[in-house]
Amino acid sequence: MANPNSRARAAHNHLITQYSNAPATALHLLRALLRRAALPSQAALSSLLKSLSSSSPILLLPALQLHALALKLSLSSFPFPGSALVHLYSKSRLPYDALKAFDEIPFKDEVCYGAIIIGLAQNHRFHDALSAFKSMLCSGVPSTMYSISGVLRATAAAAALEQSQVIHAHAFVSGFESELVVATALVDSYGKCGLVLDARKVFDGLSQYANVIAWNALLSAYAQQGDAASTVELFDQMVAHGYAPDEFTFLAILTSLSNVGMVHKAEEWIDRMEKCYGVAPSLEHYTCLIGALVRVARLEDAERLALTMPFKPDAAVWRTLLSGSMVHNAAEIGIAAGRRLLELDQRDDSAYVILSNIYSMAGKKDEMAEMWTKMRNQGVKKEGGRSWIELQGKVHVFIAGDRKHEQMPEIYAKLVELMEDVRKLGGSVKDDENVWYHSERLAVAFGVVAGAAPEGKALRIVKNLRICGDCHEFFKFVSRAVEREIVVRDVNRYHRFESGTCTCKDFW
Repeated sequence: MANPNSRARAAHNHLITQYSNAPATALHLLRALLRRAALPSQAALSSLLKSLSSSSPILLLPALQLHALALKLSLSSFPFPGSALVHLYSKSRLPYDALKAFDEIPFKDEVCYGAIIIGLAQNHRFHDALSAFKSMLCSGVPSTMYSISGVLRATAAAAALEQSQVIHAHAFVSGFESELVVATALVDSYGKCGLVLDARKVFDGLSQYANVIAWNALLSAYAQQGDAASTVELFDQMVAHGYAPDEFTFLAILTSLSNVGMVHKAEEWIDRMEKCYGVAPSLEHYTCLIGALVRVARLEDAERLALTMPFKPDAAVWRTLLSGSMVHNAAEIGIAAGRRLLELDQRDDSAYVILSNIYSMAGKKDEMAEMWTKMRNQGVKKEGGRSWIELQGKVHVFIAGDRKHEQMPEIYAKLVELMEDVRKLGGSVKDDENVWYHSERLAVAFGVVAGAAPEGKALRIVKNLRICGDCHEFFKFVSRAVEREIVVRDVNRYHRFESGTCTCKDFW
């Protein structure tokens, strides 16, 4: 006959699990259980941790107390509660703590690996997510649709095309390629790597199984390329198939229109999305419209919209205006936007740098010096530029003036050769060695030397910051010199250099 106390404990633990969607009630039940000198089960503790991580805002303090309890009861080392802790810290934007919780699990299963891979990808630890996926496979732990979709999120963010293709092959062999969550991640990954046709091919394989998320992933792929016509055409197909567009659908459309400066169309879509589809425009949608106005040099209209729209402008709005003012040499608007940006975030390094450049262009040397002084006094350091390029599945990262790569002698020699080619083609090479050895130039020189892409294929480079004007001009001539398409994905958009021109039409 079962012990009544055991039955009561089991019933209490079951209640905690049942109330996992109500964190306050579940915590109250846990306290009552502990007062009776009874202990929570793995399932109850895990459910409560997941409940706390899903709350808004995340209830971190009670979660930390639960982690302490799990340590005392030696439960945190089991896969079920251990993976719940990994998920909790990942959702709390604490990837280091998520890794610590993961490392404390001695026998990790596919759920544990899925949690850490997804968590690292969500927290922009893309190379760590790739390493965790490789470690999982080397440990003989089978992949799941969640671990595969998580690692594809990492390759998408890093625009690591070769890695995406390898994982695609793994998904096919493992039988997960047709799973909706994996196929959608593949569409997103190929789209962010700039291969829209490959993204479309995967999407078409979904046939009638696609959902709004998958449609949005493909729409975003076209939007990132500034292909407004294809984005709108795809939207019409989506609606014709009976799918109701959401806020992300319209964000993709407005992004594509913003990238090509189609202001009137963007205004029409802002109006249409609510009237025709019942989706209220958000701040992000208005930011796209502001971006379109900035692109066509309607800076006063953009500033007026920022101040009169039904949302309080955020840092992204003022940063868009600030960058546009720099491009169009509109010092007054740029200075006002920069000051507003710094009011919102005094540690935004880009605001100090662009503002100081605007002051310099306007001949205001004292204000420029004052801006650098403020930046130094705030302890803000300019983010270092990094560029990376793939070769046979390995990502090679470069910083400006880098000397650490094993092929540096050949890279620097090739870069000198490319600069000479640019001069012969009529291009200007700035007399400044600091510009000569920017990270993206080192990356393209390495790509040419090492054969980073087969003949006829584009050289693909990713940069963590905005590509500078000198390098942008340089790349246009390099594309002619090497007779290759060069694709650069910077923090703002894709640049496709071919035969001396760029798809951004010199605005980014």
